[in-house]
Amino acid sequence: MTAKTEWPSSLDDKELDELDRYLRAHTGDGDLLLDGVHGLLSALAVGPLLVLPDEWLPEVLHEPFEHEDEGNRVLELLAKLNDSISAELDVEAYEPILGEVMTETGPMLSAGGWCEGFSRGIDLRAALWEGRLSEDPELMELLGPVMALAVDEGILSSEAEFEKLSDDEYDECLAQVPTVLHAVNQYWQAKPATEAEVEAMVLQQRPGQDDETTPPRQRSGHWVH
Repeated sequence: MTAKTEWPSSLDDKELDELDRYLRAHTGDGDLLLDGVHGLLSALAVGPLLVLPDEWLPEVLHEPFEHEDEGNRVLELLAKLNDSISAELDVEAYEPILGEVMTETGPMLSAGGWCEGFSRGIDLRAALWEGRLSEDPELMELLGPVMALAVDEGILSSEAEFEKLSDDEYDECLAQVPTVLHAVNQYWQAKPATEAEVEAMVLQQRPGQDDETTPPRQRSGHWVH
């Protein structure tokens, strides 16, 4: 664990731009860009069980590398991004990576891509998250600001109708994201997945059980410069 006095080794702006450029050049419609990858890894960092790179890399990389050096560099950047999240949460330095959307008044920051990635991170341990969310209102309450952003961005659907968040409400939810992640991480540490929950997850994830007809969630926004 990172010591409280040690500043986490996060990607600098140059490295972020480098990873952003690679993802832009090697993703298709609906694939995660930099903001989405950060959301995905953030969900995994605070989630109930460890998710190894073999599981989450297919959510991020969709084409073979052109050469070994390129592959090593991209994997190095992704590993550093992944490691930085827990470290930043430890020293209260975490900030979600956001994309931008073009509006009539110009570009605006959007949490849409980050929320899409976060939801896909939850999907990798869907049985654990969904089971606990349905049984324990505490977890639902903790996730409230992130879920509000996801519903507002059209990432998550809801049976109830909600008015669009005002700019102030949106910014307030966004400002709470680091606190939410820390609280969710503490929740799973205090109330870890039970053996029965893990067994149920394993049964649900047996080979051949994936539903390929399920359409991907829609994401809003994209990373622009």
